[in-house]
Amino acid sequence: MSAPAPGHKATIADLLAIPEEHRRHEVIDGVLVEKEAAAARHGGAQGRVARWVGPYDRRPGGRGPGGWWFATEVEIELADTQVFRPDVAGWRRERLAALPAEVPVRVRPDWVCEVLSQNRRNDLIKKKRAYHAHEVGHYWLVDPIDETLAVHRWHPDGYVEVLVAERGETVHAEPFDAVPLAVGVLFGDDD
Repeated sequence: MSAPAPGHKATIADLLAIPEEHRRHEVIDGVLVEKEAAAARHGGAQGRVARWVGPYDRRPGGRGPGGWWFATEVEIELADTQVFRPDVAGWRRERLAALPAEVPVRVRPDWVCEVLSQNRRNDLIKKKRAYHAHEVGHYWLVDPIDETLAVHRWHPDGYVEVLVAERGETVHAEPFDAVPLAVGVLFGDDD
């Protein structure tokens, strides 16, 4: 794939022009950015977050709290120049009857979890701003190096940090506060 012309803002069209088998990219503020290969700690934390939210990934009213759909590394279009592949994203079932089949997903998630990696600035600044602008209700940041979890809640003025925890602590992290979370589980501790 050739790079966009100077001054050209990358869009969803530029992203979709990349063959699917090579497309591990995002469009961040109109710039096409290739996601780096995940380090083992990053991939481990991402997988553990996805497994931990498992009790919520079903219809409400059954065994476990339920009420959510989840997906990992799916392309989500917030705007033509904002297309992200969050590590884990979740949608409330009351808003979404089923996970969409289209690529990219055009329904904003209700919760996003990003696992920090080498390009932390995108998750901490650019993507956080975009998720807020598009009213994603909850934004989690998992840091596999410092072994911390930061939980943010949407507010009109900006995300409010409602929880910061580290390995060794057990917390009730919204919006999944019905199930206690031993933070170390995200980094390889047993339950």
